[in-house]
Amino acid sequence: MIVRAWRGRAAADNPEGYPAHFRGKVLPELRRVDGFRGASLLRAPHTEGVEFLVLTRWQSMAAIRAFAGDEVSRAVVEPGAVAALVDFDKTVTHYELVDEIGEPRPA
Repeated sequence: MIVRAWRGRAAADNPEGYPAHFRGKVLPELRRVDGFRGASLLRAPHTEGVEFLVLTRWQSMAAIRAFAGDEVSRAVVEPGAVAALVDFDKTVTHYELVDEIGEPRPA
């Protein structure tokens, strides 16, 4: 599995703009891409507002190419995201998932 990581930053007075865009526009589109395996949206305080870290999980680099095109390291940032953020990374980083541990299931 491949994890695609991207960051964007929002102003302190708009902490919910990007999460609303992510839930309403990004996730529905991602769910239609073969090989998409899930996503996480994380938020942390930032010096000028809020930083978001988006981690998407993919079956393969081929699946990522189907989403992002041939320039897989280029971030895919829609106009709604641009409007909700004051700054964002123009590139992404891809990580190979080596191990993943979840909570133990109750007996």
